[in-house]
Amino acid sequence: MTDATGPADLLYSEVEEELRSSVRALLADHCPPEAILARCEGPAPYDPALWRKLAADLGAAGLQVPEALGGAGASLRETAVVLEELGRSAAPVPFLGSAVLATTALLACGAEELLSALAGGERTAALAVPLSTAPGTGFPATVRVDGAGTLNGRITSVADALVADVLLVPAAGPDGAALYAVEAAAAGLAVARRTSLDLTRPLADLALTGVPARAVAVGADAEEAVRQALLTGAGLLASEQLGIAEWCLSTTVAYLKDRTQFARPVGSFQALKHRLADLWLEIVGARAAARYAADVLARGDADAEVAVAVAQAHCGAVAVRAAEECVQLHGGIGMTWEHPAHLYLKRAKADQIALGTPGTHRAALARLVDLPAPVAG
Repeated sequence: MTDATGPADLLYSEVEEELRSSVRALLADHCPPEAILARCEGPAPYDPALWRKLAADLGAAGLQVPEALGGAGASLRETAVVLEELGRSAAPVPFLGSAVLATTALLACGAEELLSALAGGERTAALAVPLSTAPGTGFPATVRVDGAGTLNGRITSVADALVADVLLVPAAGPDGAALYAVEAAAAGLAVARRTSLDLTRPLADLALTGVPARAVAVGADAEEAVRQALLTGAGLLASEQLGIAEWCLSTTVAYLKDRTQFARPVGSFQALKHRLADLWLEIVGARAAARYAADVLARGDADAEVAVAVAQAHCGAVAVRAAEECVQLHGGIGMTWEHPAHLYLKRAKADQIALGTPGTHRAALARLVDLPAPVAG
């Protein structure tokens, strides 16, 4: 982790650019749009071979895990770079659920054995909360611990639970809040896929009936682990949204350079130039917000909640607008299933809802900076 007292650094380091190059090359070789489209039409949208290469071979799953536990000993800045590239490719891998949400919660708990397994790519985990859960909304308590120490309850819309080997389940019991590790094969656990907007990040509903579990954190430690995971997830999700927006802009620009009308490239029309210029400016702002959130989280700065709220309030809307412009400016081909534009639009819309809507984050920001609410007329 970098110096928590130093100034923010929004630029990419040489190491981060090298990491970006490696991840982008891997995704270009193993995750072309046609492969993603084919997977979306089948029963298994995730790409396990790609995940093994990304998590184990490239070491991306353990970027924020200390070297002593088998990780890379890097920071959340590097994790954010990976998310940018995953957003740029709409890759169907459980990076957000396992390498970000679950790993951050386990780091806060100090669960070394599980962290080592996740860092090495041997296992995959998911934090069992609805993907729409925003930071600062309190400890989820839809699961309870009975007198026998087993878990009972339901959790809806959990990201990356379908391929998780371990589920980190927040639960409430006689002794208060606790975070439990549940094996995916545990008796009494039912995981059902549900229809989700984003075909590349399926959601699942969990039903727990007398499920055996092992506590990894209790009381205030469990509450802090979940809080930190949601805050970090929301902050780094902005980097994925940035990657989505950048792909949409670059793909649209390339298309408008080649597409001709009236013997001229469509991109030479001034009205379209203005639309693209406006979008470019919005993406520049989104990049600054996302990079600031990643840097502040990496440094453990006290401004983290404000930075995350700003990033999510802005980047979600930018990604959706970029995806909408991509579909519209591609014309008829942009409306077809064969073109990948719809994957990015769906990912952008799903991300806009994930870990708190822009409106939720704007309300949180108002509280954090002591901005009074508008007075009803």
